[in-house]
Amino acid sequence: MTAVMVFTRDLRVHDNPALAAAAVAGGEVLPLFVADDAVLARSRPHATRLAFLLGALRDLDASLRRRGGALVVRRGEWVTEVVTAARRAGATEIHISADVSGYAITRLRRLVQAAAAERIGVVRHPGVTIVPPGVVAPPGKDAYQVFTPYYRRWLAAPRRAAAAAPVRITLPGRVRHGRVPALADLTAARPAAGAPAAGETAGRARLREWTAEALAGYEAGRDDLTADRASRLSAHLHLGCLSADEVARAAGGEGPGARAFVRQLAWRDFFCQLLASRPGAAHADLRDRGDQWHDDPDALAAWQAGQTGYPVVDAAMRQLAAEGYLPNRARMIVASFLTKDLYLDWRAGAAHFMTLLADGDVACNQLNWQWVAGTGTDTSRHRVFSPVRQGQRFDPTGDYVRRNVPELAALPSRVIHDPDSGARRACGYPPPLVDHAAAAAAYRAR
Repeated sequence: MTAVMVFTRDLRVHDNPALAAAAVAGGEVLPLFVADDAVLARSRPHATRLAFLLGALRDLDASLRRRGGALVVRRGEWVTEVVTAARRAGATEIHISADVSGYAITRLRRLVQAAAAERIGVVRHPGVTIVPPGVVAPPGKDAYQVFTPYYRRWLAAPRRAAAAAPVRITLPGRVRHGRVPALADLTAARPAAGAPAAGETAGRARLREWTAEALAGYEAGRDDLTADRASRLSAHLHLGCLSADEVARAAGGEGPGARAFVRQLAWRDFFCQLLASRPGAAHADLRDRGDQWHDDPDALAAWQAGQTGYPVVDAAMRQLAAEGYLPNRARMIVASFLTKDLYLDWRAGAAHFMTLLADGDVACNQLNWQWVAGTGTDTSRHRVFSPVRQGQRFDPTGDYVRRNVPELAALPSRVIHDPDSGARRACGYPPPLVDHAAAAAAYRAR
């Protein structure tokens, strides 16, 4: 008997329930990845994320080859390619991890219908989240919209056992493997020079190193922009190079660092269950306030380029462009500035993030943006972050600004987050794009 394992956002061999089940169910296993033309058409500007994907696929192929298999790569219309590969292999089952976006849910539904016409079963498995969407839900509803009650239930929810990595994978005979595409095959855009190393091997090494050296201080230092104590595992979690369950198990549950870090994994699950329930939240307000967002292309361009005149905002936007990554505190600062100081539509900011982030996850990105913008799940929707105070508090030495805004590197710490007009002229740094106090008052008045 032959089974097909379709990799999507679970690019790993360890703790992959779908792969483990395929290896048990079938004497032969066809490990398959289909580069979906519909997704690629939207992803051409996203060079950093595409480069991370291709690196993860190459690492996955190497892991499969060490077990006697190989990754079979196809490109085209996703459902057609999956069913064609399964039919040619003589497969009776297709194993796949269930996902949460509207596109992924619809695509899987179409696969089930097309495979049924070929008398091939489709078996769905958990593996993208720790607690699958729908397992924890409020009475009479399909998803929580407030984090705290969700988190209490999430902590008590049962956890699945770790799935063993297959020892041996036997490919069906006469399989044409194909190749992992080169980045130049997919986009002319260039990835961020400082993007993280991709793949399960790099992700597991990073997880071991970070939990041993930095986890204990995570709660106290996670917002410290200068120290940069974040795990930087988000891109590995997004593409499933690491399972979220494995990350949670590695962190453990004891100690303030572990508890605070696992709580962030719960936030990820929270947004995933909400998007699975409300797929339109990727593009539409969860709570429509009737916002009449400003239309100011010049202000948007200045924000994107890190030229707002607010040093911590500009440092964050330049880090995003250089590394394809931002720590969570920096994400909140720049999102608040765009949606509340500039009063520009959160969708413009979310789209820019998706273009540059290696970890461009629809659920976490879009719903975090809505949380900050006041259209989502934040219960304090009038919250406005002062960029000067945020910089002074979370980059007290100014070193985060110095790393990312080199024209300000010579300024002393006491003034670097709010330089006067003379210092700005001397450094060639722009004046503030807006007056924060006036902008915050106007936002609240709306």
